[in-house]
Amino acid sequence: MDLSTIYISAAVPFLLLWTAFGADGSASSVASYQPDVAKQDEAAVTILYDNNRFGPRLKTAWGFSCVVRGLEKTILFDTGGDGNTLLGNMSQLGVKPDEIDIVVLSHIHGDHTGGIEAFLYKNRRVVVYLPASFPGNFKKTVTLLGARVEEVLGAKEIFSGAYTTGELGDGIKEQALALKTKEGLVIITGCAHPGVVSMVRKAREMTGENTVWLVVGGFHLGGEPPSRIKSIAKEFRLLSVQKVAPCHCSGDGTRRLFKEEYGLDYIECGVGRVIRFP
Repeated sequence: MDLSTIYISAAVPFLLLWTAFGADGSASSVASYQPDVAKQDEAAVTILYDNNRFGPRLKTAWGFSCVVRGLEKTILFDTGGDGNTLLGNMSQLGVKPDEIDIVVLSHIHGDHTGGIEAFLYKNRRVVVYLPASFPGNFKKTVTLLGARVEEVLGAKEIFSGAYTTGELGDGIKEQALALKTKEGLVIITGCAHPGVVSMVRKAREMTGENTVWLVVGGFHLGGEPPSRIKSIAKEFRLLSVQKVAPCHCSGDGTRRLFKEEYGLDYIECGVGRVIRFP
């Protein structure tokens, strides 16, 4: 028996233990992990695509997508950067493409729109709400794939209790989604390029709701100085934002500082996270 054979033979028991028990000696969560799956009639937002991990068997990648269930219609908000990753995570989380009624695309960047074609191959019987500023060839592609395009310019109600802020910003045009719940608004942002505070203000203004139960999504604050992030967290408090779940482009520093500010009302967010509405 040569040295390599001896080494492999000796290593096998250790590798088996490593698989069964994680590196810290605790029982591995991967082997027994069952994702938290929201029921179709349960009002909740499920993160399908993000660069932050929450569920161990789900694939992370730069971008964002989530699904909103339990309302009058089921909404897919953004489609991440890659169709295979999006559809794979949807499958793991028990979200079927054909249950989606509406797709809302926040802005034109590929890490939010890259999965749209793969999704439409699975379900083209949807209405795609996208900012009017999207390129004509993008709109044409979506139409040729069989979906109906609704161009969004100003704020509007998509269906009862679900609103788009309309496209906002002077540079990158972006829309956010606002949903009315019993405890206040749920606001979903893709990257918040126009400013996350401005988007929250717009959502409150257009819906007439002063209380915001949750803001979830990308806050676009990665790399910003702590003083600015703390100032935004304080502005959230002044805007009656009850809970926060920053992810995607928010930045680790943002997540840490918002957690300090919000304590138990901070929601750790990443792909696989299910946030149930009140």
